[in-house]
Formats: sequence, structure tokens, C-alpha cells
Amino acid sequence: MGVYVPLREIPGHFGLSMGDSVWIASDVKTLLYSCMEHGEKPDLNELIEGIIDCIGADGTILIPTFNWDFCKGKAFDIRKTPCRTGTLGKVALQREDFKRTQHPIYSFAVWGRDRELLSDMTNKSSFGADSPFSYCRERNAKNVFIDVECQHSFTFVHYVEEQEGVSYRYLKDFTAPYIDWEGNESIRTYSMNVRDLDKDIFVTIYPFEEDFLREGITRRYKVNDIPMKTLEIGRTYPIIAEDVRNNRSRKICTFKGQ
Repeated sequence: MGVYVPLREIPGHFGLSMGDSVWIASDVKTLLYSCMEHGEKPDLNELIEGIIDCIGADGTILIPTFNWDFCKGKAFDIRKTPCRTGTLGKVALQREDFKRTQHPIYSFAVWGRDRELLSDMTNKSSFGADSPFSYCRERNAKNVFIDVECQHSFTFVHYVEEQEGVSYRYLKDFTAPYIDWEGNESIRTYSMNVRDLDKDIFVTIYPFEEDFLREGITRRYKVNDIPMKTLEIGRTYPIIAEDVRNNRSRKICTFKGQ
């Protein structure tokens, strides 16, 4: 396996530069087991500090803190509603230097130069042109994947689907109580581009990885024998958009039974 890399030094392998915007998608179970096996305290704050070391004060970190309970009519409290997308998001929400974006379904914990810009966004649609997903496209943010595959973690694909328009998804409104930073409660409506369940389809993403590799958009590597990858989000847009428009490759949408 080679020499063990401590948590704070792992981001040095991500290919980050000063001033980068970086989106971290992760499943950290194996990472934390590796820490304990090597006598290191499994403190994910060290990983976050390592990212900060790499991108500096002019950089921005986005960590998903998604929660879908709002879709079930449950109240969203921006201060208390838990992250359902992994331990790293939970850790980020506990830090005073991170701030949560406002959308009750697809929120992010954000640190850095553009923290206020992102947390001030009031996008109604999860994947709207005025959302953090659009920010990641415009800034060509680097999406780092730690022990997770694109099929389950590359949420940006849904942003492309909404921007380009697809026949198998439609915007659906969800209304529920919303509690803001000051503790004020109101009834709000937000939307999400949901899959049309009346259409017999299965949505797949993973074949794009070969396209990304061929175009030099992504890089795969291992740290402490844990698979990781980094891709440039903005550069993936035209590749995904072309497929969304014609679906010739069936990479996005595959009809069941075919």
C-alpha cells in the first residue's frame, strides 16, 4: 500500500490550486478506518484544514448537506436539519467558518471567499440557473470524489438535465414549513426536477467517466489504497448536454428492457 498519508496531507493529492472552488463528495468510512489502523485520530477537520491549505483564503469549499424530508412535507430548519449525505457534511455544519446555503433539499456547507455569495442565493429550483450548481459550472469547480462513484454522487448531471430540458423529468413544487437563521418560521415552496415515474426508464451516469478521461477532464488515483478522483465540473457540461439533447449513446436515459 505504500507510505501512509495523514488526513491533513491527503488533499495534496487532489490536484488543487490556490483560489480553486472545490466540491467534495465522499464516503469516509474506509478513510477513517485507515486512520485508526495507523494510529491517527479520525478527525475529519484535519481533512478540511488540508483542503484549506491547498486553496487558500481565495478558495471556496462546497460540501453537500442534502436532505429530502422537505419533499415529504417536513419542516426544514437551516440551523438544525441534519445532513443526509455523509459524515463530512455533518462535520462541516458544526464548524463556525462554514455556512449553509438556503435551499431546503439541495443545500451545501460552504467555506471561503464565496461563502456569502452562495449562502445568499435564493434559488427556488434545486438545479436552477441561479443555484450553487450554476456557480460550480461558471467557476469550473473541481469535484473531488473520495471512495464514491459518479453514478451515485455526481449530482451535477441533474443540473444539466434541467438546463437543457429532458422528456423524462419535470419541475415539481414542494411546500412545507421553513425555519430561517433567525428562527422565523414560514411556509415556503421550492421545486425539484423529478423523474417522471410514468415513463419506464432507468437513468445511468457512469459511462461518462470514459469520456471525461479521454478529454482530460478527470483524473483517477488512490491515496492510502482508497479510490479517489478529481474532475473539472464546468468542462463536463458540454459533454453531458450533448447527450441530454439527443441521447444517442443512452448514457443518461435507458429504457427498461432495452
